[in-house]
Amino acid sequence: MSGLRTLEGWLEYISTRHPVTIELTLDRVAEVWRRLRPGADPRSTGFPVITVGGTNGKGSTCAMLEAILDRAGYRVGCYTSPHLLRYNERVRLARRDASDADLCRAFEAVEAARGDIGLTYFEFGTLAALWLMIDGRVDVAVLEVGLGGRLDAVNIIDADVSVVTSVGLDHMEYLGDTREQIGFEKAGIYRPGRAAICADADAPAPLVDHALAIGARLLRAGIDYDFTDQDGSQWRYRRFASPGGAVPDATVVSKARYGLPFPALRGAYQLSNASAALTALDEVADRLPVSAEAIRTGLLTAEIAGRFQVLPGRPTVVLDVAHNPHAAAVLDASLARLEGTGRTLAVFSMLADKDIEGVVRAVKARIDEWFIAPVDAARAADLPALRGALTRAAALDPTTECSGVAEAWLKARERAGESDRIVVFGSFYTVAEVLASIGASRD
Repeated sequence: MSGLRTLEGWLEYISTRHPVTIELTLDRVAEVWRRLRPGADPRSTGFPVITVGGTNGKGSTCAMLEAILDRAGYRVGCYTSPHLLRYNERVRLARRDASDADLCRAFEAVEAARGDIGLTYFEFGTLAALWLMIDGRVDVAVLEVGLGGRLDAVNIIDADVSVVTSVGLDHMEYLGDTREQIGFEKAGIYRPGRAAICADADAPAPLVDHALAIGARLLRAGIDYDFTDQDGSQWRYRRFASPGGAVPDATVVSKARYGLPFPALRGAYQLSNASAALTALDEVADRLPVSAEAIRTGLLTAEIAGRFQVLPGRPTVVLDVAHNPHAAAVLDASLARLEGTGRTLAVFSMLADKDIEGVVRAVKARIDEWFIAPVDAARAADLPALRGALTRAAALDPTTECSGVAEAWLKARERAGESDRIVVFGSFYTVAEVLASIGASRD
């Protein structure tokens, strides 16, 4: 084990501990968690937990929850995935990325506890993150589901509040090929007697049915709470009461917040994420009260790279990890609201197992010129696959084919005028490679 003295060594090691990258089951990871905490309740951490799942929007919702709770004075543990540039981004304590040394300690603890039980890379990382939060004595944990919900490693913990931000078609090889099947899998994070928030106004019936069947307290956007853009710079949040029955009455407001600032996270969809975050905070207010100032400041300071991230300077550069049709449609709507009179150039690449054509169709009307290249990943779509998807989707030329994303980025920069904008999207890998290229040029 002498080679496991660095974070790089550990990451290489844990990537080889299981024969498949993804194996959806809770048995193995739950057993190792019990071994890590002998005598403790394996379903509880000892502090409040908010779990956030969904097809899109979960990372932004986690970022807003983390920022608001931090501003309220709580020591917050936050676990998200995947990372863009450094693994350390996945685990944050008090809004700081975990250090290499802390992650190595956590991996050592998991390795000692697992014995001969095989763990996937994500399962190993999830256990390490939870161990660090307990070791770091956090006041509250915000946990992002990696894939699905019901059988995701994060789901070994009974969350005090569970949020499903949206339900779309993604990871269909694991979760099912309909919104109904995927919605049921995501509803697996809900718990009996606890708040089960659904921010998707078109919630699939199996999600609703499951929440009601287990006795969760289902809170739905547009039914139990809503949000309204007041004037383009402020918005309103409301919770509805249920006088004399289980169905809320939209004329009876139990709580309202007016004059809320738009989140610093840009995009037309962020009010949905922000309102889900406020609903979650209402549900833990007896243990974790937050002030109006903490909410305002948290919304204004929440940060997350690659979610409609607009870089300063000219031409305008937008980074977005959108990698499914639902997210691409949201990206399209957000681009429509972005000021500018010039052309839109796309630096675009995706993984081969994604719906490339569907993503292109969702955003093609907004793109004037494409720069395509394979990402540096084992599952990368090659140039013929990318070009074929553009052709089938009837995306307009011109299209420039490049050997790598860094080259595509440089050529787009050379072609763009000051009034143009460049949108980098298609996967976490695409955005990460452009961020790395920008960092290298600055260095």
